[in-house]
Amino acid sequence: MSILSVIKQVCPVIGLTVPDAVFSSTDREHVELQALANEMAQRIAFDGRDWTRLKVLATLTGDGIATGFNLPPDYKRMLKKARIWPSATPYSPLTHYPDSDTWLAMAVQNYQSLTGSWTMIGEQVHIKPVMPNLATASFFYISDLIIKAEDGTPKAEFTADDDVFRLDERVLKLGMIWQWKANKGQAYAEDMVTYEDALAVASGNDKGSNILTVGTPRLPAGAECAFPGVITP
Repeated sequence: MSILSVIKQVCPVIGLTVPDAVFSSTDREHVELQALANEMAQRIAFDGRDWTRLKVLATLTGDGIATGFNLPPDYKRMLKKARIWPSATPYSPLTHYPDSDTWLAMAVQNYQSLTGSWTMIGEQVHIKPVMPNLATASFFYISDLIIKAEDGTPKAEFTADDDVFRLDERVLKLGMIWQWKANKGQAYAEDMVTYEDALAVASGNDKGSNILTVGTPRLPAGAECAFPGVITP
């Protein structure tokens, strides 16, 4: 469903005339709808769960010299439980040091983690110790390319009426309805609850089916499988 089709379903509910075009229009209400569509799409995509459709695998390759590696061009953020797995020690992820002062202290003190370590500085992932030539470190991230153009090209924002949201379009529609009403000082509580319910359902569906295997014990929610050599907190 194109974003124009979504907006055509939104307009009758919020009291606007159904438009023939939006992103080519300069009418005030259409410009507001453009901004609202992009804002709500980003909230849905980035503020909640790690959507399966937006996950991308990145692989950094060492050269024996570099410690800093540029982030992918479509990088938005790490997964909420991000780990970087090095090929040199495949059973132990690199230790994450998010605090910059701690990272600097490690450099000044010439401290080296036994399993290797990483942090984010600027637009780069920094890894210590230096990865050997052709050694790799892999991680998943969330892409900022949440829209598809008519020809299937991914993009970061809606810019044309025939663009398509890569996630649930009904959730986008319901989100635009409640937020428009809230922006205009109208009653929106019931619409917001409907949106939140739809978002929760879409999030649940994104996890995939729950499968029970006969003879295999079930893990409690949030538990992780232990791999040889991995210490889980």
